[in-house]
Amino acid sequence: MAVMKFQAARELVIERVRSSKPSLQTELIPLQNARTRVLAQAVSADRDLPPFPRSTRDGYAVHAADVSATPAQLRLRGQARAGVSFDGAVGAGDCVEIMTGAPLPAGANAVVMVERTSAAGEYVLINKAVVVGENVVAQGSEASRGESLLAPGRRLGYAEIAMIAAVGLREISVYKPPTVAILPTGDEIVELDVAPGPFEIRNSNSYSLQAQTQAAGGIPVPLGIAEDREDRLREMIERGLEYDVLLLSGGVSAGKFDLVEPVLAQLGAEFYFDGVNIQPGRPLVFGRVGRTFIFGLPGNPLSTMVTFEIFVRPALALLAGEMTAPLIFTRARLTRDLQRKAGLAGFLPAILEGNYYEPEVSPVEWKGSGDVVSLTRANCFLAIPEEAGELKAGEWVSVMMRQ
Repeated sequence: MAVMKFQAARELVIERVRSSKPSLQTELIPLQNARTRVLAQAVSADRDLPPFPRSTRDGYAVHAADVSATPAQLRLRGQARAGVSFDGAVGAGDCVEIMTGAPLPAGANAVVMVERTSAAGEYVLINKAVVVGENVVAQGSEASRGESLLAPGRRLGYAEIAMIAAVGLREISVYKPPTVAILPTGDEIVELDVAPGPFEIRNSNSYSLQAQTQAAGGIPVPLGIAEDREDRLREMIERGLEYDVLLLSGGVSAGKFDLVEPVLAQLGAEFYFDGVNIQPGRPLVFGRVGRTFIFGLPGNPLSTMVTFEIFVRPALALLAGEMTAPLIFTRARLTRDLQRKAGLAGFLPAILEGNYYEPEVSPVEWKGSGDVVSLTRANCFLAIPEEAGELKAGEWVSVMMRQ
């Protein structure tokens, strides 16, 4: 198999997962537990939103015609506040004190901000004219009763949850999340409660992949560590094939003890690619055995985390019922010159800072794809096109946020 370019490989992952038409199951859960889940039902407005003409300012509800010429003196007839309407109507020459969020009284058609008025007993002096509808949100202007608000396939964040609550749903139907088996490989890896020898490393990949899987809306299932023995690796891979996705880390390069691809081949795997022009993370395997999608991720921790974000996260999004799986990028100015070897798409640890209008990104010094320390100092990845060998300070560059 040929090594693929980054964007083509990512598009292939999305196409293969989407075309598999995964069987999505649903469950009914309390709304307060729905964050990061994927909506499995349509949500419609149960009434007009807003259900009444609503004031957007503290001030006075008026007839706009009464204040077309200012200053104008109006008689104060009462008060309207949020949750309580004025019991009556605003006649010519009248006004009603009104609070933000309160229903506009009958007969009024605009609100004058309190800052543009002065009150004296039962009269109010209006110092600024308003037009019909000013400082008022019309009934049904956000959504009309029965209008579709959210469609199935939407990942639920705080805004969506607020919308669902606004239409009175305490429970919501969501898709069940995909199950993700996690299997690091290698004789050099030991568990956290084992004192590592001089040439052994602790099993950090399993824990980072569990965290990333949860953040992506999947259910992680750690399987332990697979030694560099073909029989043991096969046994543990077969266990992993019971789940929707199997993530392996390590064992996918071309070395003598890199056994993942041969074992997967024995199990009838269909391979879609086994390398991507990306730094870090070039040795990357994507395939399928039966219903289970398989990602053979590089063993170096930084490579493992980067390739998960770019390739595994969109697969989990689709298997969870999402309609799309976009990468989240922003743009920022590079703070210093950067030299690199062209030919690989780069995703390098970086720090995004500055202000809202002039964001800046600074590459973090890193010692290669095994350098987890560098990523803990970063809050994003500097995304560099394959053909770029030199970037100059002050250039606008792409930044992929850590999720």
